[in-house]
Amino acid sequence: MSFATISKTGTVAAASARLSDYGQACRSFSWEAARRQLNFLPGGGLNIAFEAIDRHVDAGKGSRLALRWIGKDNSVRDFTYGDLKSATSRFANFLNKLGVRRGETVFTLLGRQPALYVTALGTLKAGCVFSPLFSAFGPEPVEARMSKGRGVVLVTTADLYRKKVAPIRDRLTALRHVILVGDTSGPEDALDFDAELARVGDTYEVARTQPDDVALLHFTSGTTGKPKGAVHVHGAVIAHHITGQYALDLRDGDIFWCTADPGWVTGTSYGIIAPFTNGATLIVDEAEFDGPRWFGILQDQKVTVWYTAPTAIRMLMKLGEKPRADYDLSHLRFMASVGEPLNAEAVVWGVEAFGLPFHDNWWQTETGGIMIANFAAMDIKPGSMGRPLPGIDAAIVRRSADNHIEPVSDPTLTGELALRPGWPSMFRAYLDEDERYRKCFADGWYLSGDLATMDADGYFWFVGRSDDVIKSAGHLIGPFEVESVLMEHPAVAEAAVIGLPDPMAGEIVKAFVALKRGVTPSDALRKELLGHARRHLGAAVAPREIVFAENLPKTRSGKIMRRLLKARELGLPEGDLSTLESDTK
Repeated sequence: MSFATISKTGTVAAASARLSDYGQACRSFSWEAARRQLNFLPGGGLNIAFEAIDRHVDAGKGSRLALRWIGKDNSVRDFTYGDLKSATSRFANFLNKLGVRRGETVFTLLGRQPALYVTALGTLKAGCVFSPLFSAFGPEPVEARMSKGRGVVLVTTADLYRKKVAPIRDRLTALRHVILVGDTSGPEDALDFDAELARVGDTYEVARTQPDDVALLHFTSGTTGKPKGAVHVHGAVIAHHITGQYALDLRDGDIFWCTADPGWVTGTSYGIIAPFTNGATLIVDEAEFDGPRWFGILQDQKVTVWYTAPTAIRMLMKLGEKPRADYDLSHLRFMASVGEPLNAEAVVWGVEAFGLPFHDNWWQTETGGIMIANFAAMDIKPGSMGRPLPGIDAAIVRRSADNHIEPVSDPTLTGELALRPGWPSMFRAYLDEDERYRKCFADGWYLSGDLATMDADGYFWFVGRSDDVIKSAGHLIGPFEVESVLMEHPAVAEAAVIGLPDPMAGEIVKAFVALKRGVTPSDALRKELLGHARRHLGAAVAPREIVFAENLPKTRSGKIMRRLLKARELGLPEGDLSTLESDTK
């Protein structure tokens, strides 16, 4: 393990040589060169599953461990690249046997289990479209997504089928086949995953898909109404592969653990595709979050690269354990975070607890892959999103007086984070919502909807979603800035900030705070936190009110749902709650 240090300026020193000359890497980068790192199909075409699995076997690496699955009971199942080639070929053959055509959509409603990875890659191998669902979804979110996505196949378990699918099965008019993993005591027409795969061959000629053929359908929640279906293509694998190297420091032979739920985009882009295309061994833990268990996995599996979420990091901080002292983490080389902005305090804690910083990065379901990151060879400014990856042109933009989108003359000013379109993993549509898709682009820019600033060194800093920013007495206040200061207080584990209407100021800042384990809420502590915020932020920006909360509402991907807190405060409709992980009502 290489130990990071924090400089007097508050930056965390770099510890790796990859991208050591960032400027030169950006100047010399081309997506065509990135394409050449992949093999492409014999005779032409590009298929994600071939690049992830088959090409490694063809290169003589079939015996390499590809996936190690750890069950809730600590049982272990290992799959080599050769095993996955056979299993995914069987699933592709099975789809063909069922008459599922290229371009039709296969959904999964599964937890982290081997069948999900076989289904994902087997679906892509057959030229079909893969769409994962959260296993925690209720019947209505399942119906909304499967109906919109016109799912013809669903792979799930008997228990999940009974609870989530049976109540709405008659409304899923496109659904032709239900495939059950494990217990098969489901509907009469259900098929047995293991039995059916055993009946078909384990060789398959990968579908000759092209870079612009649809491969993935990821749903992202809107503030209100139904979720959006972001469409991605096989060419996205070019970005998944190279960004895995640049942003996650992935190398051939790494042992990689991505804790993301497979029901959201990170669990596919970096929980399946990027580690496999880069020849890594993927660790998959079936169980939910448990601090000591996680530290044990990092130690026992000799994890080298770890990709997790700010929520999980804050939960680990809350435990107050000392992993660096209590566990052998000498194999751990690189740690990264995604899901929502990572507070500076968590970056600093990473150095104290692991001897390594957490490297934050920024991207969206729509971008399909990491766009901005703190690279291994780059000094980290705790709290920053980092710098754009080679091949990504990012800027802070505003709408001009004549209604055009233009980069701001002073990028340190707050504006909308925008990207020049053209990277391979960029979404190609919102399913059946052409106008909504068109509104994401203007004057040659993709508009992310996130507000940010950029400093003199080219580091980007998240301010908030455009609809989250608080306007108080002429000040534009980013909730993330206020939350980060509150989290610097030793009693605070998490914080969420919203704006509430005020007749004088327009809006005032209200904060919801979750305390660390063993800390008791009190009026004295509330006053102390208010004073702490005012000292660091000034009276105009600091919260006027602080409320203690045992938990804060989050999505399954770890994002705190500020708009839900605001809706409840104001008695407004709560909107789409399908990705809500916990309810603090």
